[in-house]
Amino acid sequence: MKYALNTKGLIDCSADCLVVAIPESGTWPASADTADKQEDGLLRRVVKQGDFSGKLGSTMLLPLNGKPWSRILMVGAGKLDSITVQQFRKIAIAALGRLKDAGSKHALLTLAELPVKDRDEAWRVAFLARACEESLYRFTEFKSEKTPARALKQITLDVSAADASLEQALQTGQSVGHGMNLARDLGNTPGNVCTPRWLAKHAKDLAKEFDCVETEILDEKQMKALGMNTLLSVSAGSAEPARLIVMQYKGGKAKDKPHVLVGKGITFDTGGISLKPGEAMDEMKFDMCGAASVLGAMRAIAELKPKINVVGVIASAENMPGSAATRPGDIIKTMSGQTVEILNTDAEGRLVLCDALTYVERFKPATVVDIATLTGACIIALGHHAAGLLSNDDNLAKALLEAGERTGDRAWQLPLWDEYQSQLDSNFADIQNIGGRPAGTITAACYLSRFTKDYTWAHLDIAGVAWLSGKEKGATGRPVPLLMDYLLSHAG
Repeated sequence: MKYALNTKGLIDCSADCLVVAIPESGTWPASADTADKQEDGLLRRVVKQGDFSGKLGSTMLLPLNGKPWSRILMVGAGKLDSITVQQFRKIAIAALGRLKDAGSKHALLTLAELPVKDRDEAWRVAFLARACEESLYRFTEFKSEKTPARALKQITLDVSAADASLEQALQTGQSVGHGMNLARDLGNTPGNVCTPRWLAKHAKDLAKEFDCVETEILDEKQMKALGMNTLLSVSAGSAEPARLIVMQYKGGKAKDKPHVLVGKGITFDTGGISLKPGEAMDEMKFDMCGAASVLGAMRAIAELKPKINVVGVIASAENMPGSAATRPGDIIKTMSGQTVEILNTDAEGRLVLCDALTYVERFKPATVVDIATLTGACIIALGHHAAGLLSNDDNLAKALLEAGERTGDRAWQLPLWDEYQSQLDSNFADIQNIGGRPAGTITAACYLSRFTKDYTWAHLDIAGVAWLSGKEKGATGRPVPLLMDYLLSHAG
């Protein structure tokens, strides 16, 4: 998609379709008022006759006869005096949903003028560019018939003035959208294709495409030598070997400590010997969405080249019930030296992550954030609207929560109190890998916290937000926006 900013005035910008926001009541935005006057009051007549109410997210497409626009798309903005980030997203997605399968080649959007609470024009431009990439995404890799190309080739955002910050915002929004869509591609790819080795190849390809990224792949022999036994215990039952993927971006000063992202990359999760129920097991290809978000964030970072050092680490394995698979009751020694009694092989995400979290100590990180589709309990607690957040540092937790609010990619903090740790006590090892049904998301994070005592760390449980089920089944690309906002807030 080609993007541009328009600063020369609405009437002077020709487009196949002009998109304007119409409120339910009150004063119209300047662009809607200008368009109405240009078309001799057509828009106000449509509203007055009751054909369009301005209800949030509603749309109406009006064909026109002349220039400068061939059509006008009216989008309901609801009440203009109280637009939230979530409402702005609904407006943008409604407009783009109507545009993407229509006949327009060039759309001129005026939505950046809407007054979103506590957000400036640069934020609105970045958000709209990201929303465009999200909305126009299609995954057709495995369709036998080629999908016809969309007519829409260019989107121009109408803005108040020529400004370098708005150009940067436009680029940021595009890059975050590209990162999200890469994460979605990876998540949507089936497990017979998306394996640990396939993920590793994508990481290598990223380094080939962007020379600012260095990628190293550790195989099972190398991981065994490091003592990463719990990670390897997950891949033991599979014919597919595990991989540890390490990506480094060095955009900051050499002495600057890196911010580290660690992603859970279970490319398919049967549950192992603790076999999952068959219903919806196909969705366990999404159990690598934490890894996908790390790759997506690294791509966005590579495109934007901010002044910051970032390390992305992916612990990838396939969890299968083969003859060599780990058994419930087995005791494994972690890379940290702690021993783990594995009571449930379907609690495998924390097993691959704990060795990865020990591994990243070598980078002397400023912060570490792990991202994982870790617990079904998180979906019970928070549904599909927010990721679960737990941290050993309140300042880091606050920064991630604020990044989520700014981007609309929200998280909610849960407690990481010492009282929960006792649920992980084992009679036979230093720790067991499950803590029972109560507080399942919290005890999973408590397990990870045993391996993160030497640095500032946060855990994002994205089980409820990483993909959609049902009619709209597919990966969402979350939490790439949250991660990117957080990382860019630290860039020089």
